[in-house]
Amino acid sequence: MSPEMQRFKQALRGHAERRGHAIALWGDGSQMDYATLFAEVRYRQQRLRDECVSVVALALDNGIEIMLWDLAALFEGLACVILPGFFSPAQRRHCLEQSQAARVIAEPPYADELQAAGYQHSGEFWRRGYLGPNVLPAGTAKLTFTSGTTGTPKGVCLGAESLLRVVHELEQASQPVGARHHLALLPLAILLENLGCYAALYAGAMLSLPSQNALGIQGASGADPTRLLGCLAERRAQSLILVPQLLSMLVMAAERKAFNPHVVRFAAVGGARVSRDLLLRAERVGLPVFEGYGLSECASVVCLNRPNAHRPGSVGQPLPHVQLRLADDGEVMIKGSTLLGYLGEAPCTQAWWPSGDLGAFDDDGFLYLHGRKKHQFVTSFGRNVNPEWVEAELTQGGDIAQAFVHGEALPYNHALLWPAHGDCTRQTLELAVARVNATLPDYARVHRWTRLEHPFTPANGLLTANGRPRREAIVEHYRALLTESVLSEESAP
Repeated sequence: MSPEMQRFKQALRGHAERRGHAIALWGDGSQMDYATLFAEVRYRQQRLRDECVSVVALALDNGIEIMLWDLAALFEGLACVILPGFFSPAQRRHCLEQSQAARVIAEPPYADELQAAGYQHSGEFWRRGYLGPNVLPAGTAKLTFTSGTTGTPKGVCLGAESLLRVVHELEQASQPVGARHHLALLPLAILLENLGCYAALYAGAMLSLPSQNALGIQGASGADPTRLLGCLAERRAQSLILVPQLLSMLVMAAERKAFNPHVVRFAAVGGARVSRDLLLRAERVGLPVFEGYGLSECASVVCLNRPNAHRPGSVGQPLPHVQLRLADDGEVMIKGSTLLGYLGEAPCTQAWWPSGDLGAFDDDGFLYLHGRKKHQFVTSFGRNVNPEWVEAELTQGGDIAQAFVHGEALPYNHALLWPAHGDCTRQTLELAVARVNATLPDYARVHRWTRLEHPFTPANGLLTANGRPRREAIVEHYRALLTESVLSEESAP
């Protein structure tokens, strides 16, 4: 057992022995104390040991059960893959086939899907045999699938030592504010939330695990504000992990006095670029937001703003377990806690991992990101623009739900916009674009925009399953529209 694993397990054992009656887990309709948690994890370890398998998959919504089985697999030394509910059935089947998960623990709605994939149900498990050698790198503890820019999820294999080193640093980072109750808003299939839950248990805090249905969260990007705010009001959690979309929702609710932000002591935000305007609005309403940065290939978080080291607009300073440097072209390079390898590919042996993100450090070591290296476009005037920067500014003001900016080899940047509300007028969108343009340099401003008739979705092939735009597909689909204004101007007398 690795030192980090030993330390985490000892922490849970210590909570069970010294604070056994303290609430550890709070699901939809029940709670579990630390003494029971530790005993239940040990029982599940034995159940997994009896199965004599090396890979287990969990198709469970957030709740007490998924946390118990996840911890059991971790402590038993098995590779665990949590199947995202927001993946398509074909994507989940791909995850199972690629990982060769011989046991699946699943909720009833997945029965037909698992039967179609060749699994048979018996007791607690869905079982299937796989022939051939183990395809996972030695020491894989967590297999996290990311859909990236294509429909086929890619498996990232991570070791327990790397994962738990991040967990320890997350627990240390939030320690100064004394948060004693963490609520998981994101599904545990999201590695960042998974490790955030570990960090809460490491600290001996209460961990709330309401189902996504109880929270009003649908799929990868939908949310019912009324149900979400009701759950937050009931649970009064002191720490949260947010993506920008959820942060925007909470800030708008706080501005309307529909959400009390002062209960929260630590709200980490990541997963996509956060506009500076949204961070300032969060600060004005009193929501303590700490932006961070990470990627699955480096076991999630590598940089984080902290209560004693906070610089809004940056993604924080590197956590102690990693080193960061910039390549000659500004790409962020990361050393420490990197992946064991991609599933089905050769083991990773490189010391420095190329993140694909462009950034810069200030004199105090805070990292500022400028977007994805591969997403930059060059205008016909020779200016480099990172569209994600502009899109983040557009979508985090409250009026625009989706934005896509294109300007490759064009004299103007053209934005495709989907409004946040059905009754949104053209004037409202014009004002929203104007507000953003006022904060941008000329070359990055939106010069032309079009209101979309339909949003980007996974179903129409213009959005990944985890909510990111399929940039090439969008450009191809709307090519005539994106170039129409330029062609008409060029042909004008």
